[in-house]
Amino acid sequence: MLRKIARLFVIKTHWEAYLIIYALALGATTRGAHYLEIYPGYGGDLLFLACTGAVFMAGAKILDCLKHERAAAERADGQTDLPA
Repeated sequence: MLRKIARLFVIKTHWEAYLIIYALALGATTRGAHYLEIYPGYGGDLLFLACTGAVFMAGAKILDCLKHERAAAERADGQTDLPA
């Protein structure tokens, strides 16, 4: 039962990854907008850029991990046919 619940929190497809990245971006821009209100000027601008930059790095990492996991699964499938 716990495995079924745990599978809900695993990103399996690019579509799911894009939805997660979109949600991260919404949160980051909201946080950045708050920073712009609290810290007007260059300080707020830099914090806003830091928030959005973090989403770019996280999104790239998520998509990269999906690619590596898919390649590892394909390699594992190919190793099942070992010669006798």
